[in-house]
Amino acid sequence: MNPRGRIEVEIEAEAWSAALPDAESLVRQAAHAALSDRRGGAVAILLTDDEVVGDLNARFRGAEGPTNVLAFPAGPNPEDALGDVALAFGVCEREALDQGKALADHLRHLVIHGVLHLLGYDHQDDAQATAMESRERELLAGLGVGDPYAQERVPDVAKRAVRHG
Repeated sequence: MNPRGRIEVEIEAEAWSAALPDAESLVRQAAHAALSDRRGGAVAILLTDDEVVGDLNARFRGAEGPTNVLAFPAGPNPEDALGDVALAFGVCEREALDQGKALADHLRHLVIHGVLHLLGYDHQDDAQATAMESRERELLAGLGVGDPYAQERVPDVAKRAVRHG
């Protein structure tokens, strides 16, 4: 097993593979980067569509409609599973287009964001958001991806929470 953890990727929505033939590789690369400071652990990442993520968002967060990424931390368990991450293709694709970003880069950013949530990072207040965004920038730079927040300076933490699930 990779010392940084075990990553399981399920591509449920064909749109991910059609848009990014290397989607699984990109997800694994980003997840391993996010786990770089941790020894072991398992993460399951689901690339799905807006309908599935919308349903998960309603059932588990009480929020209406899909969001880009959802993270579901696991409780203590003997398998050292950290949890699950789900990403909605339509939301992610629209955001990448609206923000002028490559979908591959946006996917890696959101995978890192989701895995960091599994590791205990959050963005409920400015201090947490600053720490999380700093770690995201650092990890993405290591993958050759530019600062995902460079063009979207939104000081309101509530807006940040809606954008990042």
